[in-house]
Amino acid sequence: MFGFGTEQAIKRQGPRGSFDPWLLVALVGLVSVGLVMVTSSSIAVADTSHMGAFYYLKKDLLFLTLGVLAAGLAMRTELKLLEKNAFPLLALAFVLLLAVFVPHFGMRINGARRWLNLGITSFQPVEAVKLILVVYMASYLVRRRDDIETTFLGLIKPIAVAGILVLLLLAQPDFGSATLVISVTIAMVWLGGAKPIYLCVMGLPLMPLLYIAATGESYRVKRLTSFMNPWEHPFTDGFQLTQSLMAIGRGEWTGVGLGSSVLKLSYLPEAHTDFIFAVIGEELGLVGVILVMGLFALAVGRGLVMGLKGVEVGQRFAGYVAFGISLMLAMQAIVSVGVNLGALPTKGLTLPLISYGGSSMALTCAMAGVLLRATYEINRALDARESVRRRPDAPLAAQAGETASLPVGEMA
Repeated sequence: MFGFGTEQAIKRQGPRGSFDPWLLVALVGLVSVGLVMVTSSSIAVADTSHMGAFYYLKKDLLFLTLGVLAAGLAMRTELKLLEKNAFPLLALAFVLLLAVFVPHFGMRINGARRWLNLGITSFQPVEAVKLILVVYMASYLVRRRDDIETTFLGLIKPIAVAGILVLLLLAQPDFGSATLVISVTIAMVWLGGAKPIYLCVMGLPLMPLLYIAATGESYRVKRLTSFMNPWEHPFTDGFQLTQSLMAIGRGEWTGVGLGSSVLKLSYLPEAHTDFIFAVIGEELGLVGVILVMGLFALAVGRGLVMGLKGVEVGQRFAGYVAFGISLMLAMQAIVSVGVNLGALPTKGLTLPLISYGGSSMALTCAMAGVLLRATYEINRALDARESVRRRPDAPLAAQAGETASLPVGEMA
């Protein structure tokens, strides 16, 4: 796509790297579906607000362009540069999360301080923090491999880092992202070789804290109770979920037709962001739902498979990065879909690469670029190993050639 493979292979005169084609197909497919569904789900909202029918599409295309540029840069950048700067990036993550509390710089929207005012646009720091967390965790798992696999103390630092990030997110408040951060951290540590018994012992003290965080605010309690029976209060606490369920139910097998959704016409709140999956279900039916879920399954599955290959071939950092990004995409998609289906309490999480969102779209594209770069480096290592297998005498031949080229005096 970007022409990287041939150029880098010729320049290095070494093993050829390649981006995983199925992963690329899945990511492009998700973005394509997202553009279509953002257009369909946002027309009514934009037109009602007198901003023009395609206002949100134009903004989505702008941030997608920025995201593609960021992805292209990530695909050209060696992962060792990210690994080397894992600590400065982690410090940047803390600064970004603290900056939302700075007066006039941090923005409060709908009672939450999750955005930074950049003048021409706003920025949600947690989207960058997700990628930074994966990079830091991958770096830690490489550096402290033995400690993670054999000792309980090896778990304290990564869990503590995630805990501080979670506290900063809860202070905003952003319970959905906080849950995502701690879940991905625990999953990556487990994939890094930590014993399950250590994770259980580490997780037990967190249970009361999560309970307090989940029930500490009245609106969170309402979310936890309303999703169990949204029809009890269909016009107040359960309004979003009842509208979402009605939209998905109307879609049946093949949907009511692209652009023909009724619930998006000022009935379903956040139809182009948090509840875009409900519009997909209504307009495209079960067929569209299966298509979207299949694309996510393909992207996540390929990412996990390539991560496993990376660890096996010795590209541990690339492998853990592939694990982390795949898990981040999978868990966010599961939560978003679960909320739309009424299986999980309402969270402010978008559907990756599909929902409208400036920071989300741009940074998720950048994250996808890092994932593709990881597959490139893993495939390059696999090709190098395969080359050695095909030519087992290559090292001896190279050594003989070097010896033959030396002057007689030096050979002696």
